[in-house]
Amino acid sequence: MSERPRRTSLRLFTLALLCAGAGYCYYDWNRVGPAVQAGIDRVHPKPEVAKAAPKEAPAVPVSAAEAKLGSFPEILTSLGTVQPYNTVLVRSRVDGQVVTINFDEGQIVHQGDLLVQIDPRPYQAALDQAKAKRQQDQANLDNTKRDLARSQSLIGNNYVTRQTLDTQTSSVAQLTAQVASDDAAIENATTQLSYATIKAPITGRVGFRLVDQGNIVNASSATGIVSIAQVEPISVVFTEPETTLAEITEGRKAGPMPVQALSSDGSRTLADGMLETFNNEIDTSSGTIRLKGTFANTDHKLWPGLSVSTKLRVKTLQDVVLIPFSAVQHGPNGLYAFVIGGDDKVEVRPIKVSFSDDTQAVVSDGLKSGERIVTAGQYRLQAHTPVRIVPDAGVKTAQRDS
Repeated sequence: MSERPRRTSLRLFTLALLCAGAGYCYYDWNRVGPAVQAGIDRVHPKPEVAKAAPKEAPAVPVSAAEAKLGSFPEILTSLGTVQPYNTVLVRSRVDGQVVTINFDEGQIVHQGDLLVQIDPRPYQAALDQAKAKRQQDQANLDNTKRDLARSQSLIGNNYVTRQTLDTQTSSVAQLTAQVASDDAAIENATTQLSYATIKAPITGRVGFRLVDQGNIVNASSATGIVSIAQVEPISVVFTEPETTLAEITEGRKAGPMPVQALSSDGSRTLADGMLETFNNEIDTSSGTIRLKGTFANTDHKLWPGLSVSTKLRVKTLQDVVLIPFSAVQHGPNGLYAFVIGGDDKVEVRPIKVSFSDDTQAVVSDGLKSGERIVTAGQYRLQAHTPVRIVPDAGVKTAQRDS
């Protein structure tokens, strides 16, 4: 055997012994080391390090308000349409040519104002003819009455026969009836002549003119001459769910019920009025009932056909717990509010809201008068979070986040 292979084998054997010794020392230390270290710690104990107390979270700035007792109007909101209080389509009741038109489109006309003049000459002639006929018949009647009077004075002396007297009496009756018929004909001719002068039947605003001067109009035409819409007062027709009918009926018994008309988006109040009536049946297809409110509309903010939103005050609740609407929060388990305790930490309190509007909410359960609730800055809160009350907290935090 050569010297080189022998030397290599010796090196490998020595390396194996070293690895085996290192493994045994590691195993022995893991078995005995903890006990030795525990003994050393008993003899030379290490000084204890004081545990740091957890830091309290900083107070969150919020806006707050107190729940208060007060009155709250119960209001039903809906959508409606403005309608004229009265609408008239002016038509001609006689045939003839339009001589003059005495109104401008869009003008406000008053009851009795002259609108259109139809050629009156044919109707004036018919009236004159009826009057002349009456005069003729009246003259005949007067003459016959005088003959009858003479015959009655002579009948006692047998100068006139009874048959002649009876004939004269009948002639007086016939002519009297004829004169009455002439009076009726005069009245009819007078009426026909008055129809040639068309006047406004109501006060209102006229629409577009449907005929022009010089046109021939007919009594049988359905087109008409012009429409008049009464806008002072004016009506708003709106609907409410059938479930509110009992409340509306009870509220109407208590007195007049105010109605507000607002722009369709509810941002502007247009007019204040009163509930006039409601329909005599419920619409079964929609489950709603139609109501009508009346508004003075002296400023003409309401216009026929305008879509509006409405607010009907049914009644006023007294001595109820009121909180700002911004304090009401929505969660997976329902409504809740952050209530500030005496230690200025918030509590998540479930609440029940019976009525609300854009500014206030009526809390029927969960809050008492005098309790403080958070109205702005809720998005950073959870149970037991400390808070610091500042004005306009919601605005400030929003600005800082942006």
